[in-house]
Amino acid sequence: MKPTLLILAAGMASRYGSMKQVDGFGPNGETIIDYSIYDAIKAGFGKVSFIIREEFVDNFKAIFEPKLAGKIETDYVFQSYDLKPFGIDKVIERAKPWGTAHAVLAARNQVKEPFCVINADDFYGYDSFEKMAKFLTSDVADDTYSLIGYQIDKTLSDYGSVSRGVCKVDDTGNMVEINERTEVYFTEGGKVAYKDATGEHPLPNDTRVSMNFWGFTPAVFDQSLDMFKKFVDANENNPKAEFFIPLVADELIKSGQAAFKVIPTASKWFGVTYKEDKPIVQKSISDLVANGTYPANLWA
Repeated sequence: MKPTLLILAAGMASRYGSMKQVDGFGPNGETIIDYSIYDAIKAGFGKVSFIIREEFVDNFKAIFEPKLAGKIETDYVFQSYDLKPFGIDKVIERAKPWGTAHAVLAARNQVKEPFCVINADDFYGYDSFEKMAKFLTSDVADDTYSLIGYQIDKTLSDYGSVSRGVCKVDDTGNMVEINERTEVYFTEGGKVAYKDATGEHPLPNDTRVSMNFWGFTPAVFDQSLDMFKKFVDANENNPKAEFFIPLVADELIKSGQAAFKVIPTASKWFGVTYKEDKPIVQKSISDLVANGTYPANLWA
């Protein structure tokens, strides 16, 4: 069974100022999503599922259906504020949905095969998709998941802080724990640090981080549903609390329910958090087209 690519594309991109999920970065207006799907098809994925807000669906279909028709199966998953489908009989007012792990849970009735999860606004490179496809077709199990590991100093923006899942990896290549740091940035001199309620903390520049490129079986839906219910109970009065995928991974590891293989990649990562990132991403893609990594017209 070919694996599925699950793309997290429901965010509002408040720091970017517009819907970066569908903004053009390639020479013919290609989105970053286009490059991820192109690499996923080449690596052997059989379906792409977009996790979006329902009001985005017509826009997404208009952009992606014509160029993907006949190349890969497409599907749409809607992330909303309604908690009743998760067995939670509460109405909680929020400015944004409950985060990335909640978005994955929204796909529980539509995804029946091994799958990977990626961000819509991150460029991951073919090597990552090839390695994940191999894992999902050969090694994945209900107690053995994975993530693609990146070096932290190669994942930051020069224009502001970002969130990163900081990993601790053992000698066998398994993740021991992951901590979500919501304010990571370069300090003066090119060093890396994160800030929390207790102040600023340095991080080695070669620290392994998750860029939200995860490999799972559908068993993760049942494994994370109870966690989400408890999270909502604990955070119903915290409108900014988010149920992140790293929180699920950390709990699965600590409870012994699943191990996570950290798959290293040589792929260059880049992404867009701020408007100022756009010309850098455009230049990076232009260079990849110039050296023959991608065709000038991706879907010609």
